Amino acid sequence: MFDANQLKDKPGTDTPDSDTWSSDIGDSDTGDFDTGNFGTSNDVARKGPTDVIKDLAIDAGFDAVRITHPDAIPDAPQQLSRFVALDRHGEMHWMAERQEERGSPSALWPEVKSVIMLGQNYGPDDNPLEHLKYPERGGISVYARGKDYHDIIKKRLKKLARLMIERFGGDVKVFVDTAPVMEKPLAAAAGLGWQGKHTNLVSREFGSWLFLGSIFTTLRLETDTPETDHCGGCTACLDACPTEAFPAPYQLDARRCVSYLTIEYKGAIPLEFRQAIGNRIYGCDDCLSVCPWNKFASQAHEIKLHANPKFKDPPLAALAQLDDTAFRAFFSGSPMKRTGRDRFIRNVMIAIGNSGDRSLLKTALDRLKDNSSLVRGAAVWATRRLTTKNEASALMSEYFDEEMDQNVKNEWTQPI
Repeated sequence: MFDANQLKDKPGTDTPDSDTWSSDIGDSDTGDFDTGNFGTSNDVARKGPTDVIKDLAIDAGFDAVRITHPDAIPDAPQQLSRFVALDRHGEMHWMAERQEERGSPSALWPEVKSVIMLGQNYGPDDNPLEHLKYPERGGISVYARGKDYHDIIKKRLKKLARLMIERFGGDVKVFVDTAPVMEKPLAAAAGLGWQGKHTNLVSREFGSWLFLGSIFTTLRLETDTPETDHCGGCTACLDACPTEAFPAPYQLDARRCVSYLTIEYKGAIPLEFRQAIGNRIYGCDDCLSVCPWNKFASQAHEIKLHANPKFKDPPLAALAQLDDTAFRAFFSGSPMKRTGRDRFIRNVMIAIGNSGDRSLLKTALDRLKDNSSLVRGAAVWATRRLTTKNEASALMSEYFDEEMDQNVKNEWTQPI
């Protein structure tokens, strides 16, 4: 089993790794932290540090908290090494770098004695696959429809870290998604859920919809029991994948994953996957959405994680008109902003090509002279998909000789 680290919007680097605090932290570092009214001496005497910390975590806004020890995932290094050796990480080079640290919390920080895993529910209020009914609109992954989860979770991790230090001392490091930490195996070891056959975490209480964060601490805390795998004979997630990205249960080839292709992959999307991508313009929720355990899921209580209406199945024609300035403004505060305008419009062009909607032909034609060769190439593919052979031939005569990029030229002649 391998943790694909969400395949969301990794910035392509593992720095900064974390924020670190010590028990001698000064008053000048209090910042935005609200110490609340938990963790008094009576609380500690009655419950003990582990239970108090769990109370503090819930009070800080997390939906789930469990604790494990730093040596809880002994198989992780070998699994990671195999994943990288098979080149299944694609262009996500940070997964190959610092493998020793990624495979073991103790290798990342030798002083760590306990790992606190935190879960934040981001359950949607609708069917995430509804967009498939409307090919003229774009499908955006549930996790990206609200405010940037990195900011929300990092702030809460810092708050909890501050409270821990004030009550119990010790040193801590906090992590959310950008450091060499295998969050899902650690979450499973801590008992937040189990890694399903799609390699993502599944929770009995929250289904597929948990953001993860972690706090490494020098405190020795009581650990929780790992969750049992409850997938049984179900293969719904594997069967749902539009690009057949799972070579076997509990294995993922990221190079075939729609989330990887639409978010992480920087080049022209390989021809073999374009039709299968459909109208998914940022990420993919298919394997998550079909999991039977979602029957226990609920909508996120954190309003900032609720979907912004403008990100719910937006019209492709409008998105295609975004220049860089408009893109940044439209996606301000959203994790989608990190991908950049050109990759995003590339995805929109692929969706337009899959729409079968002739009314979107003019939108595709408008992008044939885009400043980005990546966008122009995808626009050629979309144009050819929406036109007859004779129409495409005439357009090729008009644009081919003026095109300076060979990859874009190739889009006019390769099979579609």
